[in-house]
Amino acid sequence: MREDFSRTLALLRQERGVSQRKAAAALGVSQALLSHYENGLREPGLDFVVKACDYYHVSADFLLGRTLSRDGTTILDADSLYDVSDERDHLMKGSIFATLNRKLIVNSVNVIFDLLGKLGNKTAIRSAANYLSAAVYTLYRHLHQASPNENEDFFSVPAAHFRGGLPRADMIFSESEYVEALESERKKGEFPPMSNDEMAAAYPGTYQSLLQVVHGCGQRLSGELTDHRAHTK
Repeated sequence: MREDFSRTLALLRQERGVSQRKAAAALGVSQALLSHYENGLREPGLDFVVKACDYYHVSADFLLGRTLSRDGTTILDADSLYDVSDERDHLMKGSIFATLNRKLIVNSVNVIFDLLGKLGNKTAIRSAANYLSAAVYTLYRHLHQASPNENEDFFSVPAAHFRGGLPRADMIFSESEYVEALESERKKGEFPPMSNDEMAAAYPGTYQSLLQVVHGCGQRLSGELTDHRAHTK
C-alpha cells in the first residue's frame, strides 16, 4: 500500500494547489504527520483514509492504487481490460497513417512491458505506466482543448497547473523512479537477454516496430541536436 498511497496522496494535494499545512489542517493531522504519509514514512489509519477520500473527492481504491478511475468504478484487472491490439486487421477510421503509427507505438510498448514483466520489478512497471499515462494524458488534453466542444470541467487538474507543466513534472518523477528501479535490478544481474538476435527471436513481429521507433527517434533527436549546435555557434 505504502508506495502507491503516498505518491497519490502527494499528487492529489499538488493537483488541488494547496500547501501541506493547509491540507493537514483540513484532514485533522499535523503537517509533520502528513509529510510522513506523503513520503511513505508512516501508514495512516482508516479514519485518515476516509477523510482524504472526502477531501480530494476520490475513492479509497484510487487512493490505494487499486484503480485508475477516481470514483473507483473500475478495479484494475488485466483479464478484463479491453485490448485493441487483439483485434485482427484493426484500422482506425479516417487514416491508415494514424493506424500505422499506432501499431508502431503499441507494438513497442508491448515489448517493453513484456520485458518488464520478465524482470518482475513492480516499481519499474508502475513507473513506466505512470510515465506513459502522463504522456497520453497530455496529448489527449491538448487535443480536447483544441476541440470547439472542449469542456475544462472534464479534467480534475486545474488548467493553470496543466499549462504550468504538472504532467511533465510527473513524467520526470516517474522516469527517476524507473531508472532507480532498473539500477537495482542491474546490480542483481537478472535481466532477460536483450541482444539484437535474442530480441528478434523472442519478438519476431513486434521487435521490428521497436527498432523502427528507436531508429526514427534517434534520427530526429540527432537532427535537432545538430540544428541546435549550428544555431549556437
